[in-house]
Amino acid sequence: MQIGPYRIEPPVILAPMAGVTDKPFRQLCKRLGAGMAMSEMTTSDPRFWNTEKSLRRMDHAGEPDPIGVQIAGTDPAVMAEAARHNVDHGAQIIDINMGCPAKKVCKVWAGSALMQDEALVARILDAVVRAVDVPVTLKIRTGWDATHRNAPTIARIAEDAGIAALAVHGRTRDQQYTGTAEYDTIAAIKSALSIPVIANGDIDSPHKAAFVLEHTGADAVMVGRAAQGRPWIFREIAHYLATGDSLPEPSLAEVRDVLLGHLHDLHAFYGETSGVRIARKHLGWYAKDRPENTAFRAVVNRACDARSQLDLTRDYFDALIAGTRPALRLAA
Repeated sequence: MQIGPYRIEPPVILAPMAGVTDKPFRQLCKRLGAGMAMSEMTTSDPRFWNTEKSLRRMDHAGEPDPIGVQIAGTDPAVMAEAARHNVDHGAQIIDINMGCPAKKVCKVWAGSALMQDEALVARILDAVVRAVDVPVTLKIRTGWDATHRNAPTIARIAEDAGIAALAVHGRTRDQQYTGTAEYDTIAAIKSALSIPVIANGDIDSPHKAAFVLEHTGADAVMVGRAAQGRPWIFREIAHYLATGDSLPEPSLAEVRDVLLGHLHDLHAFYGETSGVRIARKHLGWYAKDRPENTAFRAVVNRACDARSQLDLTRDYFDALIAGTRPALRLAA
């Protein structure tokens, strides 16, 4: 799949997820096979650009191309300025968020709430595309609710505005992440557009990715929640799409090593105190469905320093590798 000058290969993309797709996770997913990894949603409000959180979200040093940054907001001029600002700070693709269903985003008419105002959508897209000389992409849902599935209309507006690629999550805003994603709307959008379309929603395995690509005709798939604790899903999907064969599950030793590397990167990126705290949710995802995972999370979440967190994690996985019951005592 081509987005402007960038070839997205393999056609498997890490979805933008607030609080998840930070720089350490993006880099990990790219190393493990993602063709592109989109940043967390960043605010278009310039009052917050110099906060510690925003500066971290705008840190792309050392990331492989292409660097995609998602922006959110409601004012066309402000969104245009935010796009310029992020391009000045390394963004090579600007993605506009019109898919986030979170109440705190929608209550200010950002994210998927914008789909209720098609005229405003057109003004925002036009302003951002005109503001920068890098490709601009858009992420939407199928509509606001079951009776207002206007994604095909938004898609045509996007193509007319010069949007370079469109990602569609197969749910309406009011569904949040409940129920199952439907792909017929994505198929209808793809058949009507000439720009690349990316299918998103419930893609949690190589077989599901292949099914969605065939059913929708989409140019790529976007993986979100299924990558949490399973960043190797990108290489699994890429391998299956390329060969039709399934890769074996990663060994416990590889899972341990990937996780320990991820923890080291989180500690380095955020500093020890914040890094240890932020790592806890990732530890829960990696340990999900493994033996003694509830007890492990209860213990490791009490670790307040990087060394204890790393040691507890290593000991837990070493015990699983050895086939013994983990000794879950909090490190001193």
